[in-house]
Amino acid sequence: MPERLKAPPLDRATLQVLFDGLSEGVIFLDGKGRIAWANAAALAMHRVEAIGDLGGDAKGYRRAFTLRYRNNHPLEEGQYPIERLLAGETVEDVTVEISPATDLDLVWVHTNRSMAISGDDEGDAVLALVIRDETPRFEAEERFERSFNANPAPGLICRLDDHRFIRVNQGFLEMTGFMKEDIIGRTVEAIGLFSNCESGEDALAKLVEGRVIRHREALVPLPAGGDRLVIVAGEPIAVVEEPCMLFTFADLDARRKAQNALRQSEERFSKSFRLSPAPAAISRLDDFVFTEANDAFLQISGYGLTDVVGRTAGELRLWDDVAARWDIEQKLRDNTFVRNEPMRMKQKDGSFAECLVSAERVEINDEQCVIWALQDVTERRRSEAQLVEAIESVMADTSWLSRSIVDRLATLKQTSTAAPTAQLVALSDREREILGLICSGQSDAEMSDTLHLSKNTIRNHIASLYGKIGVNRRAAAVIWARERGFTGLPDAKLSKRPGRQK
Repeated sequence: MPERLKAPPLDRATLQVLFDGLSEGVIFLDGKGRIAWANAAALAMHRVEAIGDLGGDAKGYRRAFTLRYRNNHPLEEGQYPIERLLAGETVEDVTVEISPATDLDLVWVHTNRSMAISGDDEGDAVLALVIRDETPRFEAEERFERSFNANPAPGLICRLDDHRFIRVNQGFLEMTGFMKEDIIGRTVEAIGLFSNCESGEDALAKLVEGRVIRHREALVPLPAGGDRLVIVAGEPIAVVEEPCMLFTFADLDARRKAQNALRQSEERFSKSFRLSPAPAAISRLDDFVFTEANDAFLQISGYGLTDVVGRTAGELRLWDDVAARWDIEQKLRDNTFVRNEPMRMKQKDGSFAECLVSAERVEINDEQCVIWALQDVTERRRSEAQLVEAIESVMADTSWLSRSIVDRLATLKQTSTAAPTAQLVALSDREREILGLICSGQSDAEMSDTLHLSKNTIRNHIASLYGKIGVNRRAAAVIWARERGFTGLPDAKLSKRPGRQK
């Protein structure tokens, strides 16, 4: 038998008065192992009203209550704190879960310790079991555990005495790809939490001191290689009365990837803008001050980059028609696109360049800007003017020209200043006949009678005609023809075709 504990002799009645008002529960056992007395706190901790509800003795206590360790393993016979106390053992802070034998779903948490008090004689000796109700604390810790594990924000907890991690939540595992066993038991230094952090040494120093670690950017190494950009912060906390540090994280990797993608996009835009053969420039929207211009723009204008950047088109007197420039700028303020507006540029040396100007609002670095794109049509306009002059000269005397040549020259003159499109000269004679009859308002059946062709053949010719002139209905074909001065063929020409009924 282990040697019983000895304490200074005290009167039992005095002890009862002393312990009755304590917040800790106290149970007295007499020399025969019976529960002799319990204070009000002990009864409340067992959710009973009378001392007899505690079972009367150690065996009765076992029948009345079921005890389990915190790992959910039940206490075997002889392991109950009250039994160990009767066996002469010293019980020091044994934490157990306790339930009524009749309702195992009702659970409290008690921490037990022993106390032996000897009286004036052998019969007054008292064995005391002192109980502390830990239920509120453990319930709070369980709530913290559930909250920590369920929190989508990544989190880690390490002990302060050895810097080893004792908790990791699902958010951190999903963010990094670690497994739980890769984290638990390893140190902050082994994981490399602050190894890629500019202020890593400062963070580790605060960890040693148990002080708050303010948020800072860090690169957390990943198990598969590489790293992840995060913001990490540390807050001292207690877990099961043990000093610890709670680390929380904000994932910045998506932002880093977006920034890299944006930088690459800006680099591609800058290169394509700078190397584009088409003249282009960028200005602010609010005051139309140029902020950038490519080499082609500088070449056509004759200005250097330092001449353009920081100045407006008005200050440079870039456009000959000031009213037209004002009109374009107002359209851009109204968020209206500008497309192929004819403008005359006054170059630095005083000469002029004919341009088609397009412009559109864009946002660059959180600022509203305008991208200007120019097309130099000076040579084309000069060639068109020369061509028209030549045609007019030739057409002044057409007596020696055939009708087909005159038609072709007239068509060239009419369309020399228009945008490129299918021309009448590209149509076959049959397609011209079909177009003329469409302009005259004839149906497919009427055209079949007029030209002595089957309806399928007529439809095939119409489809070929539509494909060449870029339309898909009769009205559009008529408009296309009228815009080019074509109204149909004379009836006399049709009457000369073979097979024409008189």
